[in-house]
Amino acid sequence: MTHTNAPLTVSQDRRLIRPRWHSKRFVVVTVTAPEVHRGGSRAPVNLAFVLDRSGSMNGQKIRLAAQAVEEAIGQLRSDDRFAVVIYDDEVETLIPGTLATSAARAAAIERLRTVAARNMTNLSGGWLAGCEQVAGALIEEGVNRCLLLTDGLANQGITDRDALAHHAGELRARGVSTSTFGVGDDFDEVLLQSMATAGGGHFYFIESAAQIRDHIASEVGEALEVVARSVSLELTLPESVRLESLGAFPAKVGVGRIAIELGDLVSGQQVEVPLRLSFGFGEVGDLLPGSVILSDRDGMLDGSAARLSWEYADDRANDAQPRERAVDRTVAAIFAARARQRAVELNRRGDYAAASGELKATARKIRGYAGHDPELGAIIDGLLQEAEMFGQVMFERERKMRYATSAYQMRSRDVMGQAKRGGH
Repeated sequence: MTHTNAPLTVSQDRRLIRPRWHSKRFVVVTVTAPEVHRGGSRAPVNLAFVLDRSGSMNGQKIRLAAQAVEEAIGQLRSDDRFAVVIYDDEVETLIPGTLATSAARAAAIERLRTVAARNMTNLSGGWLAGCEQVAGALIEEGVNRCLLLTDGLANQGITDRDALAHHAGELRARGVSTSTFGVGDDFDEVLLQSMATAGGGHFYFIESAAQIRDHIASEVGEALEVVARSVSLELTLPESVRLESLGAFPAKVGVGRIAIELGDLVSGQQVEVPLRLSFGFGEVGDLLPGSVILSDRDGMLDGSAARLSWEYADDRANDAQPRERAVDRTVAAIFAARARQRAVELNRRGDYAAASGELKATARKIRGYAGHDPELGAIIDGLLQEAEMFGQVMFERERKMRYATSAYQMRSRDVMGQAKRGGH
């Protein structure tokens, strides 16, 4: 069953639940941002580019990263702001936060061409310095974001994953979001994903230096197309129902309530948010109502809401009810992505049997409701093929690629980490 109130669509896998069983049901909420015509007016942006210049960035990486930032700055208007920070074991604010005038852009390009790789990796110091430049001149009506690029492990300053993610969440609450770019084989993808998730931005895996330009251009391009800021989704149900968000969006769970932060959405962007609900006992015929409300900082999505309901029914009626296959497919893809990320960690530790078993177990779970659906069958086949791969030694780049594509799936982005647009 599907309920639509554009830009909000809510689909349930099944509406009937069992009175003497903790039934689990799934909901997929689809949010579609309004489209705007390119070339029209837009909100200004306030961006900090933070570049790792540790020794491992030497050569093509640092040169292409600097060129990518040059090109990104060239897209900005005079009412936009930008800053450039470089770091190794020392942090240098190459260009303090400034309006993107033609003189400031020219000065930045001249300074960027002098950047060379050097020593260790004080990731936290560089990132926090970049965030400070953004926070020092927040644009109230604009997009305020720090873009962090690294190819190595944080080995100076704050290095704990949880601590850095916590700081990213605090900065987000202050209005500064964080997007992260990991280059090559040696960065910590779990750290960069958690920082971007908590920070309300995006995580990207850059397989080779030649791809740096495209990924930075894509992220800056999205910042220039934001049409709804700080989008949030709230689902409310009776207190007896337990709620869980299956994707990688920050969520706050309360009694009979879940609030999910989707971040900023760009023109025409479509985001799917899968949820799992666990119901308590009840009596045949009783109804459990629910509601979904969509909101954003600027009121672009105000009035977007939908009502849901579930009904307690006997086992025969439950067994006979049809499934909404579109919901099954979305949920199965998310379960596969979650299993793949766990398998990456297990494989890296050398526990090949457990890594393979993780994927096989997920395939069995999906097979339990897949029936003859070809898309679900393809997900199962893919998991079983990957189980063979994860059951032996893997190259690090392969692990990172599969981790990253799973991260994109869990944030409802495409295979390159870019925003999905409606109809694609």
